[in-house]
Amino acid sequence: MDVDALAALAAVRSQGGVTRAAAVLHVSPSAVSQRLAALTRAAGTPLTERDGRGLHLTPAGEALADAAVDVAAALERARTAAGAALARPTGVVRVSAFASGAELLLPGLLARLRRHPGVEVQCSDEDVALDAFAPLTDRLDVVIAHRPDGEPAWTARPAQVRTTTLMREPLDVAVPLDHPLADRDAVSPRDLVDEPWIAVREGFPVAPVLHAVAGRHGPARIVQRVNDFHVVLALVAAGHGLSLLPRHTCGSHPGVRLLPLTGVRAGRLVDALVRPDKAERPLVRLVLDELVELAREVVTDG
Repeated sequence: MDVDALAALAAVRSQGGVTRAAAVLHVSPSAVSQRLAALTRAAGTPLTERDGRGLHLTPAGEALADAAVDVAAALERARTAAGAALARPTGVVRVSAFASGAELLLPGLLARLRRHPGVEVQCSDEDVALDAFAPLTDRLDVVIAHRPDGEPAWTARPAQVRTTTLMREPLDVAVPLDHPLADRDAVSPRDLVDEPWIAVREGFPVAPVLHAVAGRHGPARIVQRVNDFHVVLALVAAGHGLSLLPRHTCGSHPGVRLLPLTGVRAGRLVDALVRPDKAERPLVRLVLDELVELAREVVTDG
């Protein structure tokens, strides 16, 4: 079986279709379709089937896509073994993070990697809905993602993405300095009944935590939905509502006080996601190690 064809099958599964798979593989959709057809002939059984206008994998296709991930990881281990004589790894690692995670971690990561000559990190910000983080690993080496407390590990199959949890970041209630609650050391969900909330859009990781906090005493009264925490802080400071914000990222705005929550566990987990084959690369492991140490420093300082 052709390695490129196996990669195409795995990409169709993770990306949800031929067109998106072609984009991450940097080939045309017709090339992906040709690879799938050749792989189907080699397997001797249908690997995909139409679902309306879409395409999904058959049970045989799912099993072969799992094997394709193992094949890709084995190839990376072989390449690593072949290059083991190198004194130190050099090259480019592509790292993305959700917006507030990028602000929190990317400057420190770049500073730490200056100690490693020949290592270039290309950074980007990818603020996507919860179920869209794992597929980013097809075109990026390390994806810094976040999920709510209690949320299961990423929706992709365990064979598709490896998760390194970097930190748990508490989510605190942001109030303006002149708010009646601002002089408290902490607040409980009962203190927040009927308060107006500035929330992120549905589908993004902080949204379920707000529902869990406010839902104890009725639905949250959401007056605005804004994903940019800098904008949220400005709105809170101006008295337009309260918000649930991450402690390490948002704790320094002069017009806002962050109050810890009691009686409920509110937080988000910050993870580094890597595809199994890319996790075999020494450069990627180096970046992961630096991220783990950096996150430990952030939590300790916080």
